[in-house]
Amino acid sequence: MAYKVGILGATGAVGQEIIRLLHERNFPFSELHLLASARSAGKTHKYAGKKWTIHEATEASFSGLDICIFSAGTGQSLQFAEAASNCGCIVVDNSSAFRMDPNVPLIVPEVNPNAIDDHKGIIANPNCSTAITLMGLYPLHQAFGLKRFIASTYQAVSGSGAAGLAELEMQTKAWCNGEPLKREVFPHQIAFNLIPHVDSFEEDGYTREEMKMFHEGKKIMGIDDLRVTCTCVRVPVLRAHCISISAEFERPVNVQSAHSSIQSFQGVELVDDPRHLKYPMPLDYSEIVPCAVGRIRKDGVFDNGLALWVTGDQLWKGAALNAIQIAELLHTKDLVK
Repeated sequence: MAYKVGILGATGAVGQEIIRLLHERNFPFSELHLLASARSAGKTHKYAGKKWTIHEATEASFSGLDICIFSAGTGQSLQFAEAASNCGCIVVDNSSAFRMDPNVPLIVPEVNPNAIDDHKGIIANPNCSTAITLMGLYPLHQAFGLKRFIASTYQAVSGSGAAGLAELEMQTKAWCNGEPLKREVFPHQIAFNLIPHVDSFEEDGYTREEMKMFHEGKKIMGIDDLRVTCTCVRVPVLRAHCISISAEFERPVNVQSAHSSIQSFQGVELVDDPRHLKYPMPLDYSEIVPCAVGRIRKDGVFDNGLALWVTGDQLWKGAALNAIQIAELLHTKDLVK
């Protein structure tokens, strides 16, 4: 069966990757409808020798579609998702609008695929750092029983979209040429700098991005008493996020068993040979489907603990790829009516 597929936010960084991956993964679509704001309406997009016209999104845009992947931000999701669902179109939403809604499944297909079975027309895609982190943690949870973890993220500028990518490139060129560095996207200079600030701050001192790791991790893995603390840092890297994790488990752990668990888990590669300088790096896992896990070692704080390092492409597994995998799951489970 081939589906009529829509992409809301088709002109953005994630939207562009969705178009690419739909083709590269041979997703069965008969029609592809590209939707965006009025500002982009009338523009055309070319890929693989084909050309599509971009249309302004309205409530009527979703009538007749089977699946629409939303990547236009929370405001657009809140405006259009329910209307699209009411038209019979299944919404796969990349924003944070519905992630913690108890009636909306929050899916990482390798982790909780069966949660999709009872969807009510809207399916949420997790935050980028959450998805990549869980690809490293979930196989270890299966082996040892995850109790709590501490995470520090190293988030590429791709997490701020095309504008973030452009700002890093612009500032780097300006610095090399001895010119003033301009900033519009980030609160401080991002070139040659680290910014321990992703998303807005809450009253308790954590950012919204950091709390997403806590709330979304619990929901996706189904661990109600999971304890998490997280610090999110923006780094001057173009693509692929990295996460340093210190995790405590219910059962005794060892590195050899951890390696086996990672190696047998779909969607993850083990890259852990420090003697030969082999470990996951963002440069090696940009535009790569699997995430990578390495630097696995006994933790120095937790008795039943492991320290590890996870890398994954934010635009792919952190957004576009995971959304398409959800659509593939709908297809495999015959959930599109």
